[in-house]
Amino acid sequence: MKNISKYIIFSLVLLLSFSSCKKNFLEREPTTIVTDDQLWKDPKLIIGLLANYYNRIPTDMGLTDQAGSQWRNMADYDDAMWSGFSNEEGRNNIVSYDRGRWRLYDYGFVRDLNLAIENVDKFGAATLSEVQRTQLKAEFRFIRAYLYFEMVKRMGGVPLITTQLIYNFEGDPTYLQQPRAKEAEVYDFIASELDAVKNDIANDGSKGRANKYTCMALKSRAMLYAGSIAKYNALLTPTITTTGGEVGIPASRADEYFQKSLEASKEVIAGPYALYTSNPNLGENFYEAVVKKTNNPEVIFVRDFLTTKAKKHGFTYDNIARGIREDNLSSSNITPSLNLVENYEYLDGSEGKLKTRNAGNTDYIYYDHTTDIFAGKDARLYGTIIFPGAPFKGLTVDMQAGVMVWNAATNSYQTVEGPDLGTNYTDNKPLIAASGPHRSIQEVSNTGFYLRKYIDANGGASTRGIQSDVWWVWFRLGEIYLNASEAAFELGQTNDALTYANLIRQRAGFGANSLTSATLTISKIRNERRNELAFEDHRLWDLKRWRQADKVWTGNSDSPDAVVSALYPYRVIRPGDAARDGKYIFVKMTAPRFRSPRFFQIFNYYSSFDQNVINNNPKIVQNPFN
Repeated sequence: MKNISKYIIFSLVLLLSFSSCKKNFLEREPTTIVTDDQLWKDPKLIIGLLANYYNRIPTDMGLTDQAGSQWRNMADYDDAMWSGFSNEEGRNNIVSYDRGRWRLYDYGFVRDLNLAIENVDKFGAATLSEVQRTQLKAEFRFIRAYLYFEMVKRMGGVPLITTQLIYNFEGDPTYLQQPRAKEAEVYDFIASELDAVKNDIANDGSKGRANKYTCMALKSRAMLYAGSIAKYNALLTPTITTTGGEVGIPASRADEYFQKSLEASKEVIAGPYALYTSNPNLGENFYEAVVKKTNNPEVIFVRDFLTTKAKKHGFTYDNIARGIREDNLSSSNITPSLNLVENYEYLDGSEGKLKTRNAGNTDYIYYDHTTDIFAGKDARLYGTIIFPGAPFKGLTVDMQAGVMVWNAATNSYQTVEGPDLGTNYTDNKPLIAASGPHRSIQEVSNTGFYLRKYIDANGGASTRGIQSDVWWVWFRLGEIYLNASEAAFELGQTNDALTYANLIRQRAGFGANSLTSATLTISKIRNERRNELAFEDHRLWDLKRWRQADKVWTGNSDSPDAVVSALYPYRVIRPGDAARDGKYIFVKMTAPRFRSPRFFQIFNYYSSFDQNVINNNPKIVQNPFN
């Protein structure tokens, strides 16, 4: 008892001590928290906050910093597959897409943006001029509009919250619960916000901060999505709608949205941008149009990376062609599909199917070089994909899967491959190239192709120590021309649609009038988008807004669009036959590591709402079929 009393007395002394010095200890201002008042008095903190919000703009496939991994989604539903480590092999075996796939419901970010918009005037009036405050509010509103676009294209209508929702601590939070807006209302909000801020946002010439033309580029894209959904959702069976309009846009509004998209596109086209045409090598030119940072008039808005600021990413390290990697641990994870390669037409206007067999299908076509099969193709193929024998970084990316040895007794070829890369056959000539392709080796192409777009050609970029600061392009003029072409075509303005589409094709090596009013179709325009914008986070969303995803990714292994195909080159060994011996032949196949055909179902057009969201807000109507 005596010891217990001592502890009680000691505790009372401590309590009294804390009470007497609470002003010095318990009520001290925290040194790790910046107050609103402090933030809006410090220009550096304001710019830091703004940069943070730009960096939080969501993307499904964009390049990220060292910790990010969104680009891996290119293997899940873009024109590519996973050729990397087996721990992510599941990307090649997606039996069906989850109902919550692509879900985005980020009202924490909405709140942050609403708070910033309100606090600019509340706390910034003492240190910022009216012009500065107006510009800041415009930028925050642009980011908010972008966020709402990213949510509506995934979820359909979402609650439109434009001011802070503050809980009064009276025990009843129901007044904070907001219902979903109609899908059309969200698109209307995005358009009106962008129109409202475009003349206040300034930042002329900036690619990392939004300006007037960035606003119109976003409007161009968003209104095209709205128009497509209005038109093509009505043609879908079953049509996806809710009684309150949370999902589904009236078909009667399609032309209105297409017109808004066209007008916004024209505003950007009339601006200070131009298609990149600096390099006479058309394939290299297209590659540079995306990755080149200096003197690039095409790029409108980017998420930039700067080595000098230690802001860089490992995309090149993770996706460099195997045979030219600079680090023995770098990878070749995302590898493009033959499906995409064959979507690029030949410059003579013929379809893009690669010619591997003779007209009678009685024999292979024999090529002197592995590059010959790609001769005469749309230059965007070279600028997007490294195909067998193509150069990169001053090196040749040799690709050979094995040899084909002629057996005179059976009058047929024997395929000889092997377990290792960079090996020779018994004739001391290559058996398998250092870049493969290979059926089973990890981190080597399983399709016969490698990425070029967004891969950094600078020295050391595929090493852990240096990495890359290639930027991620949010908007560039090439997309805007295609937006304009599609919107004009949907409005029946064929001449304008032709003008915009042919400008894009001309840069790729086609004639100035390669498309005519007789040959221009919506299918042609859609193929142009697939070729021009490959791996720029458009393919999935285009298929969704056109209501084509369930028709392309049918889940049927016999469907050429639902599986990822590959192209394997082989060296021919046929002594005594000068026309064939030492030449190269190509074999098309389903990529050996690709397991399940892609299966997109009707419910995937809109992601489901997490049940916790509905539990917290019963006014949220769940999406159809979920």
